[in-house]
Amino acid sequence: MLNFTRKQIVIATAAAMGFVLLGITAVRADDKKADDRKGAPATVAKASLTVTTTKATQADWLVKLSANGNIAPWQEAIVGAESNGLRLAEVRVNVGDVVKRGQTLAHFAPDTVRAELAQQTASVAEAEAALAEAEANAARAKTLQDSGAMSTQQINQYVTAAKTAAARLQAAQAARESGQLRVGFTRVVAPDDGVISARLATVGAVVNGGQELFRLIRKNRLEWRAEVTSSDLAKVSPGQTVLVTTPTGVQVSGKVRVIAPTVDTTSRNAIVYVDLANNAAAKSGMFASGDFSVGSAKALSLPQQSVVLRDGMTYVYQLLADNKVSQLKVQTGRRMGDRVEITAGLKGTETVVVNGAAFLAQGDTVRVVADAK
Repeated sequence: MLNFTRKQIVIATAAAMGFVLLGITAVRADDKKADDRKGAPATVAKASLTVTTTKATQADWLVKLSANGNIAPWQEAIVGAESNGLRLAEVRVNVGDVVKRGQTLAHFAPDTVRAELAQQTASVAEAEAALAEAEANAARAKTLQDSGAMSTQQINQYVTAAKTAAARLQAAQAARESGQLRVGFTRVVAPDDGVISARLATVGAVVNGGQELFRLIRKNRLEWRAEVTSSDLAKVSPGQTVLVTTPTGVQVSGKVRVIAPTVDTTSRNAIVYVDLANNAAAKSGMFASGDFSVGSAKALSLPQQSVVLRDGMTYVYQLLADNKVSQLKVQTGRRMGDRVEITAGLKGTETVVVNGAAFLAQGDTVRVVADAK
């Protein structure tokens, strides 16, 4: 048997207790690390974009029929010269001027026609004197008919001379009236209210009768001549409202006045005449597009920002429960303002990304800040 001193026994005991304490401390440290790992939160995916969301809404939308055509005057009057060989002395209007019916547009020099009128007036006076003399001679001859102093043939000659003088007077009076008209023709007037669309009159020019001087858009009324296919013609009727868009983007309201009775044999289109509201943006000669309102139908729609066009396809992004997005292929239809009709691909219950949709991809994680209004 081994014999240990008291001092050796105390040292051995202390060492053993130290190892035990170290072991307990190590176990507790391991347990703490395990507990820390067990209670630590899982790694959260970082949001790639902040977005807003909405849901598709359903409402009654107008059904439209689109067409193209030219804007033209409702009626265009040509104002020309009514006298031949007169010189233009004054032109009072220019292109774009608004005129009233009877307003003076131009003046011809009146000297020549006034001189002719004076000559014609003198011819009338001469014919009146000749008629008076012829009638007096015929009256005297008739008083001698029973006395036998003049033969019947002579008496008839005086009566015929009186009738001839009366006819000459009528001719002279007609010539004077023509001269008076020519004096009136030296003043060119507007045949109706409207706006001057063209001016060919030049001061100092000698013009021929019938030569065009001005063009006038009557009443300043314009119409849109829409070309509608024969298959769609049954959808259009007089009185329908139309919204015409000019090349500058301005929209002008209109109303169908009449539909052409024939269809062009080459294009198979018919012309629909639409009266346009007075709007400075619409000009004669413009080629414009327009929409006929032909009824209404239900439409499921989303804001335009929600719809993304990629590789010729149209998509929206649905927000899932874990804030991830799923790409959905949809089909679009009509447009009204900033909303787009969805004709296929959505049920209407999905939550869809609005702002930021154009920057998303399949499976992205997003942060939603507020629903779009």
